[in-house]
Amino acid sequence: MVSQMRPETETIAIARPARTRPWTLTRALLLATCLSAPLFAAGCKTDLGSDITGSIPSNGARPGDDDESLRRNAEALGKRYASSPNDKSVAIPYARALRLRGQYGQAVAVLQGIAIKNPKDKEVLGAYGKALADAGRLEEAADVLPRAHSPDQPDWSILSAQGSVADRMGDHAAARDYYLAALKIMPNEPSVLSNLGLSYTLSRQLPQAEQALRQAAASPRADTRVRQNLALVLSLEGKYTEAEQLGERDLSPEQSAANVNAIRKMSAQSDTWRDLRALDAKKLAAGKPPMKPNKTIAARPTPDIGQPRPATAAAIDDGN
Repeated sequence: MVSQMRPETETIAIARPARTRPWTLTRALLLATCLSAPLFAAGCKTDLGSDITGSIPSNGARPGDDDESLRRNAEALGKRYASSPNDKSVAIPYARALRLRGQYGQAVAVLQGIAIKNPKDKEVLGAYGKALADAGRLEEAADVLPRAHSPDQPDWSILSAQGSVADRMGDHAAARDYYLAALKIMPNEPSVLSNLGLSYTLSRQLPQAEQALRQAAASPRADTRVRQNLALVLSLEGKYTEAEQLGERDLSPEQSAANVNAIRKMSAQSDTWRDLRALDAKKLAAGKPPMKPNKTIAARPTPDIGQPRPATAAAIDDGN
């Protein structure tokens, strides 16, 4: 394939889109390509948002709104921003609206001046750090986000955003530390669980990915992107029928089938997924089954959120 405040961010979406659409042409194939690439462990370009799964934005726009609704919302907020460009209560929701429309660079520009004038305002720094992550400016995001909360008052949505940045920089172990720390504060939050599941996917740990994503999808707060991420991982595991059925909850039967068939074709042309499934079978035969989906994922100790964790990957370029 994490940020109640309500999350200000967008789920490793690989679940990036602000509206429902087939994942075949976007994050699914990008992820699948990365997972099958020999240099994946060194860091691969994927479609990961700053929070990735996200939920209902504070500005009232919902991730599933159509383009026209999102455009009208952004235009209305833009007019307010033009009249009060230094008002953070206007700039933050306007930047959020821009991010929902994929205008990441403009969102950064809106928040940059506010952040310079309010260098210790954690709300501003959080929004700015997430916008930087959306824009692919990962090193800057990794510098700003730790200053958006503190060890004595950690913010689970910021921890989630830090995790997604670490994942996109190739440090998946550090990313999972952030997600698990966020879950310690906000247990069973579907956006965080979805990011965690996709982090496992990026590390080719598909059974653990399925577990986390099933737990996320079981939440009444799970949105379309969470279910799409689970369908993606099920497809990668070869569970095509179940993936199709799950996809039909949000897509047409034709779209869902097209998504699954795209992954099926990729799998047929690569030994990667057959090797992974064979490895799982060996674990089962050795009495070491994958983690069971009905167990709640345990949280490890909170990482040091005062300083960003160093990334192992050199490649940080991202097209978001």
